[in-house]
Amino acid sequence: MKISIVSTVYCSEIFLDEFVKLTLTALKKIKCKSYEMIFVNDGSPDQSLQKLLEKQKTNKNIKILNLSRNYGHHYAIQAGLKYSNGDYVFLIDNDLEVSPLVLERLYNKLTTNKSIDVVYGYQKKRKGNLLEKLTGKLFWWLINKVSDIHIPHNLLTERLMSRRYVDKLLQLNDSNLFLGGMFHWVGFNQTGINIIKKQRKTKSTYTFNKRTQLMVQAITSFSSKPLMWLFNFGILVSFLSFLFITFLCVNKIIYGDAVQLGWTSIIAVNIFVLGIFSTFLGIVGIYLSKIFNQVQGRPNYIIKEIYD
Repeated sequence: MKISIVSTVYCSEIFLDEFVKLTLTALKKIKCKSYEMIFVNDGSPDQSLQKLLEKQKTNKNIKILNLSRNYGHHYAIQAGLKYSNGDYVFLIDNDLEVSPLVLERLYNKLTTNKSIDVVYGYQKKRKGNLLEKLTGKLFWWLINKVSDIHIPHNLLTERLMSRRYVDKLLQLNDSNLFLGGMFHWVGFNQTGINIIKKQRKTKSTYTFNKRTQLMVQAITSFSSKPLMWLFNFGILVSFLSFLFITFLCVNKIIYGDAVQLGWTSIIAVNIFVLGIFSTFLGIVGIYLSKIFNQVQGRPNYIIKEIYD
């Protein structure tokens, strides 16, 4: 049995010593002697790559994929999964918010039930401040509203997956990745365990702007329901507008000059309609850009160097 540990690297220099140490301890606990540690350097601006190259000198099971630039967390994960060849793949972030020692729990859960292909981690109680909790709750509620499948709330990166599951996952040819949804779209028997995340020692590289971009990416890449909502809303607005115009015409006929329509009301209605159409066009434009990215056929990432 061979286990592939896949972890993406971005501003990870201060975590790598402890991460590798704890990962080796976790492997010993499950009595795994055959393994590979795959680190995907996603254009990290610090000395993470140099530190990993130093560690590789004393541990030949460490393999490093050096991407040509920063492509993003999900694309770097895809690169690591595609390069892995273990019977099981352990996916984990190396910022130590979740300890690599969780591998023992994941492994025991997966191997005691042969019908399960994935054991994933989730947060029963989300960490962070009030804003982070509220936006996280909104995100998972919204993504489940637009999704055709149920996606567990507060999913974590950390998970242990069978080889056959990973192979099927990699057959998806999406250019616009939302792995949280893709993990569950693939199907197979999956189960989760509650994991308590620690507070990160340094400031998270997932800024509010990046979280917002992820939400837009998730919704527009994983579902076409927003387009249906726009169509239905457009029909509703058109129907209400027709009723309003009919009401004004009837009143004008009955009361004549006593009814003053006024420029203010007309301008207000025009601005409202303009705002609606601008929003609609923006959403349609996002979907068109997704289609454009997909048909271009560009690779999701480029590996500049492989150190194995």
